[in-house]
Amino acid sequence: MASPAIDDYLKTIYNHTEWQDDPITPSQLAAELRLAPSTVTEMVQKLAAQGLVSHRPYGPVRLTPAGAARAAAIIRRHRLIETWLVREFGYAWDEVHDEAEVLEHTISDRLLEAIDARLGHPRFDPHGDAIPDAGGAVDRAPFVLLAEVEEGAGGPVLRVSDRDPAVLRALQDAGIDVGHVLTVVSAGVVRLDGGETVTLPPAATEAVWLAR
Repeated sequence: MASPAIDDYLKTIYNHTEWQDDPITPSQLAAELRLAPSTVTEMVQKLAAQGLVSHRPYGPVRLTPAGAARAAAIIRRHRLIETWLVREFGYAWDEVHDEAEVLEHTISDRLLEAIDARLGHPRFDPHGDAIPDAGGAVDRAPFVLLAEVEEGAGGPVLRVSDRDPAVLRALQDAGIDVGHVLTVVSAGVVRLDGGETVTLPPAATEAVWLAR
């Protein structure tokens, strides 16, 4: 059954483990969705009854194969729409998330596939997140969080979290985007494409992933 609320839960669970391995807990899920824990507990029970998640009391919440397939489908919609808005309408990468949140629940499958074809079947969205294909599969290179990179090491920017639009704007102002090469000089300071040094905005090292 189509339900934006269910899709938002599944998408949040999917996103939580996309760039790290620890499964999401009900309290983390409540915080991410900005809902009361009791509300989340009730919905998780409904999702479990529908075979979309597995969950034990007080334990983490994991997607079942059916839940993962449905989550990948809505993630595909969201990320294709973000890419479409940036490429075709000139949106900045910090502006597309909220628009995509609305449109992902309204456009038809036919329009979605037309957008995909129009864009040349992109593999990644403007933030570097992998776009699942029609079967739910993703192609993602090995990665490391910038905060975990040692001084003197680095690599190309693989992904930037879209959680905080202010961080996205600050990184854009600093000339940092997906594909640029960063080398860690010291805590919070990087060398950009082997040239100038850039002092990163607060929280940026926890929002940027590099290719290994």
